Amino acid sequence: MMFVERIVPMPEPFHLALLIHAHQPVGNFGHVLEKAYKNSYLPFVELLEKHPGVHMGLHYSGPLLTWIEENRPEYFTRLKGLVRSGQVELVGGGFYEPILVSIPPEDQLEQITRLADYLEERLSHRPTGAWIAERVWEPQLPSSLAAAGVNYTLVDDIHFLAAGFEPEELFGAYIAEDRGKSVWLFPGQKALRYFIPFGKVKDVITYLKDAAAQHPGGIAAMGDDMEKFGVWPGTAKHCYEDGWLEEFFSALEENSSWLRSSTPAEYLANHAPLGRADLPTASYTEMMEWVLPTRVRQRYQAVQKEFGSRPEVLSFLRGGSWRGFFRKYAESNLLNKKMLRVSARIAAVPPRRGTSKSSDELATARDLLLRGQCNDAYWHGVFGGLYSPHLRTELWRNLIRAEAIADKQTPGALVPGVELLDYDADGANEHLFTAPEYQALLKPTDGGTIALLDFRPAAATLVNSMQRRPEAYHARLRDASKIAVAGSVASIHDQTLVKEPGLERFLQYDRWPRHAFRVLLFDPARNQAEYETLELKEDAGFAGGVYLVKSSSANEAQLIREAELGISGKSGAAQPRLSLAKRFTFGPRPQGFEVGCEIGLKLKQSLAKPIAVGIESVINLLAPAEPDRFFEMPNGRQNLRFSGVVAGPMFHMEDGWQRVRITLHAPGAKEFWIAPIETVSESEEGFERVYQGSQILAVWHPTLAAQDPWFARLVWRVESI
Repeated sequence: MMFVERIVPMPEPFHLALLIHAHQPVGNFGHVLEKAYKNSYLPFVELLEKHPGVHMGLHYSGPLLTWIEENRPEYFTRLKGLVRSGQVELVGGGFYEPILVSIPPEDQLEQITRLADYLEERLSHRPTGAWIAERVWEPQLPSSLAAAGVNYTLVDDIHFLAAGFEPEELFGAYIAEDRGKSVWLFPGQKALRYFIPFGKVKDVITYLKDAAAQHPGGIAAMGDDMEKFGVWPGTAKHCYEDGWLEEFFSALEENSSWLRSSTPAEYLANHAPLGRADLPTASYTEMMEWVLPTRVRQRYQAVQKEFGSRPEVLSFLRGGSWRGFFRKYAESNLLNKKMLRVSARIAAVPPRRGTSKSSDELATARDLLLRGQCNDAYWHGVFGGLYSPHLRTELWRNLIRAEAIADKQTPGALVPGVELLDYDADGANEHLFTAPEYQALLKPTDGGTIALLDFRPAAATLVNSMQRRPEAYHARLRDASKIAVAGSVASIHDQTLVKEPGLERFLQYDRWPRHAFRVLLFDPARNQAEYETLELKEDAGFAGGVYLVKSSSANEAQLIREAELGISGKSGAAQPRLSLAKRFTFGPRPQGFEVGCEIGLKLKQSLAKPIAVGIESVINLLAPAEPDRFFEMPNGRQNLRFSGVVAGPMFHMEDGWQRVRITLHAPGAKEFWIAPIETVSESEEGFERVYQGSQILAVWHPTLAAQDPWFARLVWRVESI
């Protein structure tokens, strides 16, 4: 009798797909990238090389890759080796890391294709997957991704939970479809994002072992930042000196009998989708909280705390859509609309025959536009660079240069002109003045102010400030007992650190957006110190109300507002009706341009007591302590953080980096009141104070009589140096 040995098939292992994302924004400082490379990017790959059994996907954004290629080319040799061995799969995405849903479809295609081409050319690997910046998902994305040759991407578990998936359904891959085009989707596990690297390695393995028991042959996926392995506070020591990452990689290899770390494509090649995933608009949980208006966010946090022990309830809680940043921060919205306008301007350039120079210039404009789509300066949370002037400025500079190239190649576009349009999509028309030397956006609905003023030859945006507004995290800063100077390593979302003591004294909030040429009517008993602390109590209607545009032309606009004068004066006397006319003029000058704002006040009846009149300038020359940026004072140069009073009627400032000199001329003005605009914001390194420009008020003390108009004028003269 023959005995046949029965072969028992080995159970399919459970899979872990890690997709690690490395990014640095357009315009970030070189020393920041160098430090991140030393503390995170290099040691992470060095450890991978020591653990060949650990497979994963790596995504690097275009700005970081180009810096590495120029400054650390040997890193590419390491990556090529990991790719050739099959240990690493390079993942694509938008080259300059845009929020895809916020840019035009043709730009989405170019961003994704450009990174795929770059990886294929430089690293001999064309990606099949894509990293979605900040995991910002909208239902139309599958068709856009598929058109760019993308087979898969990763989002968070909250995306799936918000669509009605049960937690136990999130251990596989799904198909997302739009208009017949589809991509695979991995649900990233939030639990793993917090375990890795902030939990104990044994707890990570226990989590995966439990998942393997319940979902044999399934997969747990995680997508998160490489910067959390060395760049975030305390993580360089935790991950490398204390050995957390080495221990983790070793544990993955030691458990390879039942756990297989796979690249995303490795898993997809041998597994079928679990079904469809029709997901709503979403991002990761923290982002959807950050986007909420401050008071709503505080209520949201209270609800989260109330139901913190009930995960079945928390799965129904999510905040707002990423696009809500355009409502929350007008500065983000204005930058986005500038980008959209430039994209449309470039697309509208008529085809031209002739030399290759025009084609090369247009290609340069396209690259500048794509750079201007880098996501970081469009939003704010623990991450996000909206409060970082150098990141905002870099995007503005790229977009200004791109638009100038498009104008140069469009017949008739270099002639000075004015457009009436709803530039910022707020439902009210603005006036856009454009000439070869400048571009200015006049907002009649905000006190007849200038929201945007670009010096085009220098690609300099001159206003570029931030309105100081309450943020939900300011409450933590005020509670000094919760401020930590040092402590154990924790997720960046759970830390409260400060870069300098006493930051709470800078928590003050602007009444108005930080636009230029705002007219402030106030009690003459008030002073510069009250102006700096936002206690001027100026008339709200004339400062920030709606002005009627009487006329506008290519280089001029006239506006008027008539209303009761309402000053919160120290005397409390009643005020009469006032007519305030504003006349803007724009024109070229040698080496630059000039913009003037003339105001005319006319009283219907006499005042019971005098008033003071100010016309405010808001100018941001960026790094306040750099010696090449300064105010000129009678006693010498002053740092841009200067606060005080300077005699009128002339005031000078200079920016040696942008090579711009600005002269303010206010004939008859007694003095200029000057104060820095400084925000307190949260970043990955803790609370920080950031210079957002200076507010400069030209002050007059007029003698006003009923029916007798009084005039004042403030002129900006902007010149290249």
